Amino acid sequence: MNKIKKIILAISFLTVVLVISGCGCKPANTHKYDLDLEIWGPLDQETAMREIFDNYSLINPNVSKITYKKIPIDTYRKELMDALASGQGPDIFMVNNLWLPSFTDKIAPAPSEVDPRIINEQKFRNNFIDVVAEDFIKENKIYAVPLSVDSLALFYNKDLLNQAGIATPPKNWNEFIDDVIKLKSVDSFGNIIHSGAAIGTAYNINRSTDILNLIMLQNGTEMTDDMGRVAFDDSFSKTDSNPNGVYLGEEALNFYTQFANSKSFNYTWNPNMHYSIDAFSEGLTAMMINYSWNVDTILAKSPKLNFAVSPVPQFENKAPVNFANYWGFVVAKNSISKTLQSTVTISNDTRVKEAWWFLTYLSTKPDGTFAGTSSGSGVGQSANLKLDPAVKFLAKTGQPAARRDLIELQKTDPKVGVFAAGNLIAKSWRQKDSTSVESIFAEMIDSVNKGQATVSDALKTAAQRVNNL
Repeated sequence: MNKIKKIILAISFLTVVLVISGCGCKPANTHKYDLDLEIWGPLDQETAMREIFDNYSLINPNVSKITYKKIPIDTYRKELMDALASGQGPDIFMVNNLWLPSFTDKIAPAPSEVDPRIINEQKFRNNFIDVVAEDFIKENKIYAVPLSVDSLALFYNKDLLNQAGIATPPKNWNEFIDDVIKLKSVDSFGNIIHSGAAIGTAYNINRSTDILNLIMLQNGTEMTDDMGRVAFDDSFSKTDSNPNGVYLGEEALNFYTQFANSKSFNYTWNPNMHYSIDAFSEGLTAMMINYSWNVDTILAKSPKLNFAVSPVPQFENKAPVNFANYWGFVVAKNSISKTLQSTVTISNDTRVKEAWWFLTYLSTKPDGTFAGTSSGSGVGQSANLKLDPAVKFLAKTGQPAARRDLIELQKTDPKVGVFAAGNLIAKSWRQKDSTSVESIFAEMIDSVNKGQATVSDALKTAAQRVNNL
């Protein structure tokens, strides 16, 4: 009996020693270094992301601080390029979905090693809508992840539609044309007093070139060929109703500009009218096509305006298509270790890997991967392992989702539901220099508006200029 007591006492003593020494139930200390991550972007997101940043620092003790620096959108691209060129840029920064081709040599794709904390292609495609994969995956490498995606919708003045006897907004372009004619009013000299819709010109319509891109993609225009060269000037199609065929790019440009052609039966807009957002806010135009971020713009300009949004019109007997415009987060390929607070040398590869761990946590649906790495560091502090960063971000910003599962939840939301559903059919096309392409498209539209070029000539000139980029 005495021997048994001695054994029990010895076991008890050994257990106490192991617990005190850090073995047993206490989690291993995973803190190896202190890394600060700096993020740059052109949007107001610090408030929406602060809780996410702080929670991640508790989950991953190697990341001591995450900061977000907002740079005015007018100077963002230049400041970013200058900083990256000098090696003084951020660890993570935001790019528009159409910018990626011009930034590919400046960013580090997600490491291809097998690591559950780093997003892979299968997880990417399962999480995000199709357009995100088309934009951000190149040669099986993931270059960026988004939190939100925006696509176009039809804004309409409910009072003006009611007065014209239009019960529901147009669902297709034929209905759109009919409604434009009903909604337009002119004076005795033929001057437009109330426009049916803001469409047809370049410089007094917000995102005019996006609307033209939308129409091109909807009617099946092939924007580029398999080699990446421009094809929108010679994209050709034959149909049963048109056995002789039609050049789709020309058809799209002609369709868009007809609304600003005073000789067209569908004439409803011209370059002398107020800027589209102002005209809509003032009740001078009944409809416009735009993105979700301008819902708040309209409300700020005209709080009492009775308006709503509906899905963007489509061409009949064609697959529905929308156009996407959004931002993604990328990791800088190289960065001087100005933000590293540890005496431990941290390699650039480690910095890149840590940045991608964070972006995976930030953007994808929680699956328990990061919960297992939490050490609950900090006295009296513990990580919120139930926090879904994308859900938290979207709730605070009111933006439409990029993740499939969250779009399903947003579809009935009265403010962003139309835009979220539109994301599922959204497309875009790769552009070497999207800023220059936008200028070229605007000049193409304007040359047709002014009668300086035929639709065919304007399109071919634009295609040549885009190819020269």
